[in-house]
Amino acid sequence: MTEKKKTITDTADKEQQFEAIEQQHGGYWRHGFIDHAYLYNLYFPPERFFQQLTRQIHELVLNYPVAQNVLANLVGTLIAQPAERIVVGNGAAELIKIVSGHLAKKLIVPVPSFNEYANAAPTENIIEFALEAPSFQLDVDQFAAEAIRNKADIAVVVSPNNPTSLLVPKVDLLRLLDKLAAHDCMLIVDESFIDFAKDRDRETLEGDIANYPNLAIFKSMSKAYGICGLRIGYMLTANALFADQVRQGLHIWNLNGFAETFLVHAPEYQQEFLASCERVRADRDQFYQDLCTIREMTVYRPDANYIFCRLPDQAPSGPEVARRLFVEHNIYIKHCQGKTMPESDRYIRISSRTQAENGRVAEALRTIVAAAEELS
Repeated sequence: MTEKKKTITDTADKEQQFEAIEQQHGGYWRHGFIDHAYLYNLYFPPERFFQQLTRQIHELVLNYPVAQNVLANLVGTLIAQPAERIVVGNGAAELIKIVSGHLAKKLIVPVPSFNEYANAAPTENIIEFALEAPSFQLDVDQFAAEAIRNKADIAVVVSPNNPTSLLVPKVDLLRLLDKLAAHDCMLIVDESFIDFAKDRDRETLEGDIANYPNLAIFKSMSKAYGICGLRIGYMLTANALFADQVRQGLHIWNLNGFAETFLVHAPEYQQEFLASCERVRADRDQFYQDLCTIREMTVYRPDANYIFCRLPDQAPSGPEVARRLFVEHNIYIKHCQGKTMPESDRYIRISSRTQAENGRVAEALRTIVAAAEELS
């Protein structure tokens, strides 16, 4: 009887913890579960970066960090771009808030996508362009037509997209840029997950930036570089006026000394960074194969370090699957209920971790789906 009571109590505690975690936006490391929700590179930065931080801890805490011009030079060195094209933010979220919340008069964004672009803007300034199920691929010609019809001055495309993990081919984005250019519409391409794409160098628009004054690339460094707690993001654009408008929205010391130190040393780690991304891709690809073995689950081939799935019709809903994974297996994933898409409660998004951890998620999901099949 005592053991049964203990089991019931433990389950109730996990239920309460799950409900609390659902309301949070970080700090997951404090709670002891396996985080398959947040999207970051587990294999970077290298240990010697933490040793460098430790050696400089007194100076970093006691002194003012550098300001925007030095930060832009540091990022420019890392990505081989002139500093005048770069604006560095306290995470990409700071830049999104400035553009969506203050600069855009009409902003169009495909949905489902990363919610912050819409959340940061006044409701009356947002146009949502629905990606059609089941493919969720962006038709850039229809998107351009809708942007032009609504007189949008800023269009946003996240590629690879979140939550779908699908890349928009570069050739399509260049065609979109040409269509929007004649209508005074800036295109923001969020490439936060591009480093995990199979053909990253062929698909990124960084090398085309000088040819398109209506292009701005946003990049959250948290994702690929695994530095979520440091909060670094940047915008890259050859449009000097647009860059200056964004800069005017920044605080003078918007990054702290820890973030500055990462940017100082990041070029030293370039080979390790490339190797870490390759390792992430290998884990992700194996995870995709494992998930494809679950009966009747639709698994979208990923371009980023997370995988988008539609649950089988007979399976529990996305929120219920997420709850059961947490309560029964101590695994936390993101369900897509609430995203702007049809049947949003049938979809889940799972970040890729190590192959062993990914294998446990796949097996737990298989168990949950199989149990539902037996009852149907």
